[in-house]
Amino acid sequence: MQPQAPKRPLFERLLPYMQIAPLALLLCFFLLIPLVMIVTVSFWNYNGFQVVPDIVLFNYTEMLGSATIWRTLFSTILFTLTTLAVTAALGFAIAYHIAFYVRTPLMRTVLFMACTIPFLTSNIIRMISWVPFLGRQGLINSMLMDIGLIDQPLDFLLYSRFAICLVYVYLFTLFMVTPLYNAMSRIDRSVIEAAIDAGATPVQIMFWVVLPLCKTGFAIGAVFVITVVMGDFVTVRIMGGGHSATTGYLILNQISLLQYPAACANAVMLLVVVMSAIGGLLRGVDIRKAL
Repeated sequence: MQPQAPKRPLFERLLPYMQIAPLALLLCFFLLIPLVMIVTVSFWNYNGFQVVPDIVLFNYTEMLGSATIWRTLFSTILFTLTTLAVTAALGFAIAYHIAFYVRTPLMRTVLFMACTIPFLTSNIIRMISWVPFLGRQGLINSMLMDIGLIDQPLDFLLYSRFAICLVYVYLFTLFMVTPLYNAMSRIDRSVIEAAIDAGATPVQIMFWVVLPLCKTGFAIGAVFVITVVMGDFVTVRIMGGGHSATTGYLILNQISLLQYPAACANAVMLLVVVMSAIGGLLRGVDIRKAL
């Protein structure tokens, strides 16, 4: 009969729970409780003056039966996919150059600092700075007219879907650069040398070696981009000029009209869409390897 292991002291048994308690409390107060409140209020009733605590399905039936809601959701998804595609391409090109062509660590640090310095200012200031460039009398239109490429100013440059996507790419490309560079820096250079010795061309190395080994970087960057873009409303409000709408912008308008239950129902729908997209994206990728 094996001797019974000595019983550990109470403090030693409680130590792991004490270590995770601060994070658990933060997640509870700032994530779980707000989510529960949003879901609860989404079932309440409301009129033009007050919110009535009740259990009704009106907010969801009205939302699911509204063509405007579905068009707005489609517009949100389209903005997200466009931004995701462009930021993935730009982020991969920038990260590839830094990882494989910049030799000295000092120069890599300088390039990363150049990418991150704009984040020291507000996103609103950075997106407003595009207005003098994209306006009818802006620098781009003036330059194109001066060199004779156009006769009239281009109206689609500002207060349009193009302007919204351009600012999204400008704001969130770094969210792709960082995880992709992290994934590329972990690639064993002997693998690339073996591919070269086997006669692989640079294009084949790019598509058959580098890209498969960077899928965790793409996944992490996509999580950031999808989450931020689908919940954004400030960029749409400023750069869209009222001509475009997203689900986040719709929720903002409902809150301004004191339609809190309807806004919560749309927030729940947006949360389901975002979590479904992220879940499908991470289904075949283990991002814990890159963390």
